[in-house]
Amino acid sequence: MAVKSSNVMARVEPEIKEEAEAILSQLGISASNGINMFYRQIILWKGLPFRPSVPASRPASLDEMTKEEFDAKMVRGLEQAKNGEGVPADEFFSSLREEM
Repeated sequence: MAVKSSNVMARVEPEIKEEAEAILSQLGISASNGINMFYRQIILWKGLPFRPSVPASRPASLDEMTKEEFDAKMVRGLEQAKNGEGVPADEFFSSLREEM
């Protein structure tokens, strides 16, 4: 059975396209295959395969923090680890999957 194909034309910001294609390349996926996968997920979920939303807040990036803010976060993280306040990775990823 011959595979037919159609073209998809979309305008994308150059920086977004470059960054996404670099990530896809690291995964060994072409842009065409990535788009095809996205479309298949839309069909599977009968809508977008993610919930579009604006996060109420997001963690600050390293570039957005002062050295003092970063050091304070690291100290707090170390305290949490010493006090056993962490969650095992498998539990964390399991709860993350449930949220999705």
